[in-house]
Amino acid sequence: MNGPALVLVDQHDGALSSPTRELLTIAREVAPGQAPAAVWLGDAGELAMSELGAFGVGTVYVPEFGGTSPFVAAAAAEALAAVVEVAAPSVLFFSSTFENKEIAAVLAVRLGTGVLADGTGVRVDAAGTVIIEKTVFAGTWTSWCAVTGGTALIGLKAHATEPQEVAAATRPVVETVAVSFTPSASAVRVVERTERHAGGGRPELPEARIVVVGGRGTEGDFSLVEELADVLGAAVGATRVATDEGWIDHSAQIGQTGVTIAPKLYIGAGVSGAIHHRSGMQAAETIVAVNTDSDAPIFELADLGIVGDLNDVLPQASAELRRLRGE
Repeated sequence: MNGPALVLVDQHDGALSSPTRELLTIAREVAPGQAPAAVWLGDAGELAMSELGAFGVGTVYVPEFGGTSPFVAAAAAEALAAVVEVAAPSVLFFSSTFENKEIAAVLAVRLGTGVLADGTGVRVDAAGTVIIEKTVFAGTWTSWCAVTGGTALIGLKAHATEPQEVAAATRPVVETVAVSFTPSASAVRVVERTERHAGGGRPELPEARIVVVGGRGTEGDFSLVEELADVLGAAVGATRVATDEGWIDHSAQIGQTGVTIAPKLYIGAGVSGAIHHRSGMQAAETIVAVNTDSDAPIFELADLGIVGDLNDVLPQASAELRRLRGE
C-alpha cells in the first residue's frame, strides 16, 4: 500500500449506497493513516459531500464527461483511468454489480493490471498486499486472491464489513479531472435511462441484509414470501425456475446466471438448492430453509432447516414476528 485507497462511489438519488459506505470503511482499514479518496461519476451534491466526509474521505475526484455518458462502460473506464493517473492509488475498490464489473474489466485492460470481483472479505498481509476472500467453483471452494502488480482493482459484495463513520468528519476536497475520450468511448449515445428500484419500498436485492427467497414450492404464489419479507424489512429473491415460469421478474433471480448475494440472513421457501442457485447465495451468514422434502440439497447448507409446507410455516413466522413487535 504505497498509495491511497480509492473507492468508486455508487449512489441512489444522490445518497451513498450501503456497499459504498462499507468500501469506504475498508479503504481506511487497508491504508491506515491515509484518508481514502473517492470517485464520483456524475455531479456530486451537498448530501454526497456530507456523507463522504462522515467516512473520512479526503479527496473526491469528479471526471469531466462533457457530452459523453458516464453510463457507457468504455467511457466510465477511460474516466477512471484518468483518475488513477492523477491519484496514483494502490487499490481501487468497487461494489460487485454487473455494471461495475463490466467497467472494471475494460479498465483492467487499459491499465494493464489485474481485477478481482465478488470478494466477501479483505485482509492485508505483512508485505502490505491487499488480499480478498472469494468463493469459486459454484461456491464449493473458498480462495484468497491478490493482484500482484499495478493498481489492484477489487470488487466486493455487499456486507463485506460493517460500515463505520469516522469520529471527526472531514470536508472533502473536490478535484475535477479532465478526460480525453477515445472515439470508441464516445461512439455510444445514451438516449434514455430508467433506474429499476425494488418494489414495495423494499431494499435492493444485492444490498439487502435479509433476503426471503421463493422457489418452485411457491407454485407461482409469492404472496407469503413477500409478506414475510415486508415484516422483516427484507428483499425478495427467487430461483431460476420461478423467473423462467414468469412468476416473478428476472431481476429477482439469485444464482449463477442471476444476482449473487451475501446477506446476513437468507430464508429460502420452497427452494430445493440446485447448484446454480447455491452458487449465488452460499456466502450468506445465516441460512434458513423451508421445504417439504427432507432430502432437498438446501438442507446441507442450512443453519436451520424446517421440513414443512411453506404455506403453513411462513404465515406462522410472520404472525409471530408481528406479535413480538406488539403489532
